[in-house]
Amino acid sequence: MNKVILESLPPLWMAAVRSAVATVALFALAAARRQLVVPGRGDLPVLLSITLLHMVGFVVLSNVGLQVVPTGRSVVLAYTTPLWVAPGAALFLGEPLTGRRVAGVAIGLLGLVVLFNPLAFDWTDRRTVLGNVAIVGAALLWAASILHIRAHRWRGTPFELVPWETLLATALLFPIAVASGSPPAVEWTGRLVLLILYSSVVGTALAYWAIATASRNLPAVTTSLGLLATPVVSIVIATVWLGEPVGGALVVAVLLILGGVAIGTTGNVDRATPPAA
Repeated sequence: MNKVILESLPPLWMAAVRSAVATVALFALAAARRQLVVPGRGDLPVLLSITLLHMVGFVVLSNVGLQVVPTGRSVVLAYTTPLWVAPGAALFLGEPLTGRRVAGVAIGLLGLVVLFNPLAFDWTDRRTVLGNVAIVGAALLWAASILHIRAHRWRGTPFELVPWETLLATALLFPIAVASGSPPAVEWTGRLVLLILYSSVVGTALAYWAIATASRNLPAVTTSLGLLATPVVSIVIATVWLGEPVGGALVVAVLLILGGVAIGTTGNVDRATPPAA
């Protein structure tokens, strides 16, 4: 859906508009549930990291890359996040880096090599190179966000923080969008409005809350395992809806990356410790 929206809106303006709509939806939902509270000082670090790393950094970099990189390839690169979470969890959270996890990271990185195919990749095409680098950078930022969410000692709940996170993200994204160029002339069709509403409310507001909740309650590598379905579903939709071709290299890369993540995040994984009430 974001790929289709980008046909009408530049990436930074799309991110800003989507964040603004998500903010309105979240504040309305929080008010309706009587859970609209001002975040405490103890939760400010995680509020800032989720906003800056995921809601701004990941979104901006992935949308910039999506302009020049096919959807299937983009989503595979963006969802290499679990590959970076496993070693990060061992380094920063003390979660064991078992042989399975080392093997999983190695297999996943092999999938990246297949996907990029450095021997056939056109390294002279600066725009394409930067697009791919931007998406990998987005995955790294998301991994850092997952690690911090797991490490943080929560005072409030993810649902209480997420409206304020999207509000801050909106306040940051609009100046960035303005700096990128004047507001685009957009033909606001019913189809475009529906796409933005779905992307904002379901794909942004509810998704941010769900990921934060999972990351708070589960080991970091377990959370990343739950993201595995996204690349497969996205490739199928991109093929059926957008008519994007699925080459043999993409299929092999998907199998290697998902296989590597599955190997690295299953087996002897520590059980989650429920957060203190």
